[in-house]
Amino acid sequence: MTERETSDTTGDSVAAGRVLVFDSGMGGLTVAREIQRMAPALKVDYAADTGFFPYGDKSDEALRARLPALAEALVRDAEPDVFVIACNTASTLALEDVRARLDIPVVGTVPAVKPAAALTKTGVIALLATPGTIRRAYTAKLIEDFASEITVVLHGSVELVRLAEAVAAGEPHDADGFVKALAPIFEAQSGEDVDTVVLACTHFPLVRAQLAASAPRPITFIDSGAAIARQTLRVLEARGEAEDKDARPGGRLYITDQGGGHERLIKVCARFGFSDVWPPVLIEA
Repeated sequence: MTERETSDTTGDSVAAGRVLVFDSGMGGLTVAREIQRMAPALKVDYAADTGFFPYGDKSDEALRARLPALAEALVRDAEPDVFVIACNTASTLALEDVRARLDIPVVGTVPAVKPAAALTKTGVIALLATPGTIRRAYTAKLIEDFASEITVVLHGSVELVRLAEAVAAGEPHDADGFVKALAPIFEAQSGEDVDTVVLACTHFPLVRAQLAASAPRPITFIDSGAAIARQTLRVLEARGEAEDKDARPGGRLYITDQGGGHERLIKVCARFGFSDVWPPVLIEA
């Protein structure tokens, strides 16, 4: 069983429009891929906050201050019909602030706790995320609302983000790192009964196969990529036929600094179809 439903037909009626998918780095490419898969006719662009990456070592206060202004600058340049925050950290911190700042719909990312709670047969699931997502009140509220009657094992891993980026870029990496990243889940109290793992960082679906191969037994890995894509297409349909603002196809890549040194990101984005690199989008003072 996977997180995908047997029929994803939502995008069949979406013929026009532009979507901007945003993340701190390359993790949101997994969400962009789902949107493209469901609605190939859509124009999909991608934005990575290279000027503030990684989010994992930034304070909540700094991120809350940055994200609404950055979203506004990106939307001004890209002119999308829908802005997708394909980042658990950004969504859990500033989704409502970004929505208040923009005059277009904003789709956020929610860890797939609810579907995981419905899938588990043992009553024990795990949430695999970054440490920031694990500690946030937003995550605790999700568990309270949708998984209060089951056991949830929490584990935050920064190293798995690095591994995912190395794999996506085709670079050498420590294959044993996936076993190490998963070990705390299965070694925790009730870990022997975990049968479903929520991939609560958009980087992690990049290495789903490696995680599945490294688990000590068959495990269902679930993420929210397909659900985010379906919601994005529902929002577009609700807005009606979108007006094409320009003749350019999708595939634009926006970054947020002028410093360079983003060869790995640019290479991976190109593999996902985002090879048209635009000048950096900067927040106006």
